[in-house]
Amino acid sequence: MKIMTMPTRPFPGQKPGTSGLRKKVREFAQPGYLENFVQSIFDTLGDCRGKTLLLGGDGRYFNDKAIQTVLRMAAAAGYARVMVGRNGILSTPAASAVIRKRGLSGGIILSASHNPGGPDADFGIKYNLGNGGPASESFTEAVYRRTQEISEYRMLEARDINLGHIAETTLGEMAVSIFDPVADYAELLESLFDFEKISELFVRDGFRMRFDALHAVTGPYAKAILENRLGALEGTVINAVPLPDFGGGHPDPNPVYAAGLVAEVSSPGSMLSFGAASDGDGDRNMVIGPNFVVGPSDSLAVLAANHSLIPAYAGRLAGVARSMPTSRAVDRVAEELGIPCFETPTGWKFFGNLLDAGKATLCGEESSGAGSNHLREKDGIWAVLYWLNILASRGETVEQIVRGHWRRFGRHYYSRHDYEALDAAGAEMLFACLRDVLPSLPGKPVSKTKVRMADDFAYLDPIDGSRSERQGVRIMLDDGSRIVFRLSGTGTEGATLRIYLERYESDPECLAIPVQEALTPLIQLAGELARITEITGRTRPDVIS
Repeated sequence: MKIMTMPTRPFPGQKPGTSGLRKKVREFAQPGYLENFVQSIFDTLGDCRGKTLLLGGDGRYFNDKAIQTVLRMAAAAGYARVMVGRNGILSTPAASAVIRKRGLSGGIILSASHNPGGPDADFGIKYNLGNGGPASESFTEAVYRRTQEISEYRMLEARDINLGHIAETTLGEMAVSIFDPVADYAELLESLFDFEKISELFVRDGFRMRFDALHAVTGPYAKAILENRLGALEGTVINAVPLPDFGGGHPDPNPVYAAGLVAEVSSPGSMLSFGAASDGDGDRNMVIGPNFVVGPSDSLAVLAANHSLIPAYAGRLAGVARSMPTSRAVDRVAEELGIPCFETPTGWKFFGNLLDAGKATLCGEESSGAGSNHLREKDGIWAVLYWLNILASRGETVEQIVRGHWRRFGRHYYSRHDYEALDAAGAEMLFACLRDVLPSLPGKPVSKTKVRMADDFAYLDPIDGSRSERQGVRIMLDDGSRIVFRLSGTGTEGATLRIYLERYESDPECLAIPVQEALTPLIQLAGELARITEITGRTRPDVIS
């Protein structure tokens, strides 16, 4: 076997977003495209000799081919060992768990998270650091700069590795370990929660739930934990086999793409008390009860308010953190607990410094993600187990718990409106116009209130002093309402405009208003301020969540 040095040229647009590089499969499949990006990662890391790399992904189309490419390039880079999840499967939270437990130098995760899969759909790749968390902005920026100047990549000339069996093999002088992708992760979760109490809920109390893995990566994990370890009935986990195209579905855990789950839990005569789902790579979650969907922002607040019921968090929380667009429901819990609440830009990597420094224990963002200091990624199954532990301890339904939370803390009416696949130039013009009017907005009358503050959110990291600019336009009103405009960094086609709308209500008589009705004045104001129809031609959002 010999190492080949292959001449190449830069590809435009290999700039990682909030969760790595995501493009269509057809782009990644171009000769040299994946290789350029991987070589740029290795070049940015520097000397890789003697180190151990973790490798795996969510099983989507092109995952198997990409793993073989990365293996041959890792051998050429001098890695001593690469650990690969069996069949190339490795959820994002499990990757973080393995890196941390085994003290690995880092890992490459092949996933486009909640984006659809298949030959005409999406693929993604990102690098996680030795703390188990996503690479910092400074690292990803250095990788991007390298992609713009790269002239060659290196690869071992070698056969494909059999990924289907747990085994030790070699690729040139590099060891390759095919390992069980579930074991370390399941062991970690069992150390956090009261598995005995949750098991009693299933076995003694006859509690029934449904977990929809959406034919994505969490199927094997949920089967092993919920059915095999906790004693949930066989068949509790559905769509459990990871498929390259996610069975033709969309691996995003929300009421639209998991409509079958919502219908099953809420159907007349259903024996199910609880439903849950996770996404393509296992870091997002949705939890529901009969005729009741828990919003991600409310979920984070409920988790924080009930931390004393969870063995790993029963003591005082160090603090909580949320992404800026996430509703401020958890802020009120933090205030009552007397702990800090940090507001960061979107992207789990921004929580890493807070977690490493012991400043935060629980973190979450509005895009169905929550996690804690047990990992450096958000964690879908962790959130589901947290809810199960709360249900087992309180003996109430999901709806009773959330409505009780609203009565105690007030309700943050909250919604996100997405305008997808916009012309990129038009989206940039919309934001330029928004930024131009920001200075004139404070004091502007709006319905029964007025604009208190308008800015473009910038974040100063309290740990390392780094600063992140232009993280979202915020319009804050005197009555506590808020509108946030942001361009998403997770799409692969055009631009996605996300508008976040939030209104706080503490009157017990006004806690059951339909969400979109409660937010109608803010929806109208957002359209006017951003001139959405005028600039984009769109009259309504593509997705409302």
